[in-house]
Amino acid sequence: MTGLTKLMLIAAVVAPMGGFAAHANDGDFLTSLEGSWAGKGTVKVRTNASPVNVNCTFKTDATDTSLSLEGKCRGLVIVSRAISADLTANGTSYKGTYTGAGTGVAGLNGQRSGDAINLGIRWAKEVNGDRSARMTVEKVGSNGLRLTTVDEDPETGERVVTSQIDLARL
Repeated sequence: MTGLTKLMLIAAVVAPMGGFAAHANDGDFLTSLEGSWAGKGTVKVRTNASPVNVNCTFKTDATDTSLSLEGKCRGLVIVSRAISADLTANGTSYKGTYTGAGTGVAGLNGQRSGDAINLGIRWAKEVNGDRSARMTVEKVGSNGLRLTTVDEDPETGERVVTSQIDLARL
């Protein structure tokens, strides 16, 4: 049997099973994010606003097919906002909800790539001139987690990081 014939035979057997196990370990990945987290970062209320420094705490619960984040971020002396996200994995796809932008419950939809879950956000109301943005939930090393939101500035069309929060496992 030639090398090409072997490769075609493997592809014929593996493809009906859902691919080449690109994310067979999503359950391990999700459960590795479970725990208590604390950290800091910056948040912009709008793309053209000055960033506000925040301190945050989060609790995450995970199963082989889901991830739930719940926490609070505080900025300045009096600003405090509850934040939550609930994700469900189906193969390599993720979907769920996000609350924390002050516009109501937003929809999340995306895929995992390496140590990051890249999600599109569909806001409940217009934010920065439209209802869409991007969110990344990224595992950083074995004890770090980064939450990043990026939106488009309606005046310039440039992509702007509207929040980046770096957390460490407690």
